[in-house]
Amino acid sequence: MDFVYSSGVLVIQHIQNNYREYHDFLNFMSTVGDPRNIFFVYFPLWFHLSHNVGIKMIWVAVIGDWLNLVFKWILFGHRPYWWVQETMFYHNDSFPHLEQFHSTCETGPGSPSGHAMGSSCVWYVMITSALNFTRPASSVTSLQRFQRFRLLRSCLWMAFWVVQISVCISRVFIATHFPHQVILGLLAELDPLWSVTKAKRWCANPDWIHLDTTPFAGLVRNLGALFGLGLAVNSQMFIQSCKGKNGYKTRFKLMCVTATLTSLQVYDFIKMPTNTEVVFYILSFCKSASVPLGVVAVIPYCVHLLIGDEDRKIA
Repeated sequence: MDFVYSSGVLVIQHIQNNYREYHDFLNFMSTVGDPRNIFFVYFPLWFHLSHNVGIKMIWVAVIGDWLNLVFKWILFGHRPYWWVQETMFYHNDSFPHLEQFHSTCETGPGSPSGHAMGSSCVWYVMITSALNFTRPASSVTSLQRFQRFRLLRSCLWMAFWVVQISVCISRVFIATHFPHQVILGLLAELDPLWSVTKAKRWCANPDWIHLDTTPFAGLVRNLGALFGLGLAVNSQMFIQSCKGKNGYKTRFKLMCVTATLTSLQVYDFIKMPTNTEVVFYILSFCKSASVPLGVVAVIPYCVHLLIGDEDRKIA
């Protein structure tokens, strides 16, 4: 396995040395593949366009993250930034230098890549859902409309692979994953505390350590999301707003999308204290549960009340 890791180190060094001018783009693509964006960007956007797609996205994200946890537990993969510091593969202190970045020091095991796995799952749902919405009815399909649909399908799937490959390269560039780990994540997530210890030991800057990337943090995040979603879809706020007459209005949907995306971006600035891990996990569960509750029930209900007040004033 050391041969695979050492070969991966050469690839990382090649990318870091020759494509450093693309650092901002690669860092952005790593953010695009961040599993947290599923809950803070993709889910609120799609839920108000289609409730079925939004709920499907949550289930795909949660099941995919759980599978990633299982694979991480079984495969027990190292991350590049700590492997080069501990391995006996290199002799006489000649271990290679890998540059670290703000997003490098993730604390969970490296194989497979959760970013690559989660991104491929969610983007697959988004692409197939968009194609289903735009697919022309077979009974009235003209040759021109069918050709436009084929062109759209080709463009969307091309965009899918551009995003996935860019996410994979970005994870290798910042030395968070070896190449084979992102490939495993793209094709295919108990908390192993050994990985947290290594992250704290070998991270160049302690402020860069991301405790929310441990497998147990992912498990807590998913449990919270499902708990919040269950509360939301069975609440009177959801029934009165999204299932009422306003739920079918374009203005209502646009206002909900704008309000939820804005609110969640502000909400994401709230950081959990990491001094005590138990407190961190409890607060992470509460924060994760509040996201679908706000997206599905609270914010739409506030928009519903706002539209109702405006309609009464006009009347």
